[in-house]
Amino acid sequence: MIDVPSASADPPPVSPQAAAAGLVDVRTVVPDAMIDLRYATTDNFVGEQLYPTGARCLVHESLAPGLTVAANQLRAQGHVMVFWDCYRPHDVQVRMFQEVPNPNWVARPSDYARSHEAGRSVDVTIAGLDMGTGFDDFTPRALAYATDGVTAAQQANRAVLRSAMQAGGFAVYSGEWWHFDGPGAKDPRPILDVPVT
Repeated sequence: MIDVPSASADPPPVSPQAAAAGLVDVRTVVPDAMIDLRYATTDNFVGEQLYPTGARCLVHESLAPGLTVAANQLRAQGHVMVFWDCYRPHDVQVRMFQEVPNPNWVARPSDYARSHEAGRSVDVTIAGLDMGTGFDDFTPRALAYATDGVTAAQQANRAVLRSAMQAGGFAVYSGEWWHFDGPGAKDPRPILDVPVT
């Protein structure tokens, strides 16, 4: 399920709870973004729909400047960003860890919100580029700097994505080529109870 909004369509306002938490729809920041929220479908490692139909890609407003820089850099090269995940509710994180209780692949839920649970990390790729694995591929080939089983062209494609995200101030997570942490992603914050629709 890939949502490609028309260039003239503005996303609807976020919920009052999301606005109070400082979350914005990523399409207000990257209007041409392709949204492919895998957890709003059954096409994910859990095999069940974890987000409600109509879920949106929400990010903390502090990520907006960096995402703008990254998207502009990619756009200048003829590329479009695809978002696989953004803000993730705590109960979804709990369910994911039940399925794969390995903190190398799925963050262990805690009493605080970090990373996706705080809306300060994103899972992204570039439309049409072969990165060597799909999303949530729990194999060594998914490592950000993997070389075994990853062709030179696939490594170069990953480098294009990393370069743009790093230009926007995002940190590379070495365990997954698609995961990038925005400023303050690792800081513990109160758990949000915000709808993703």
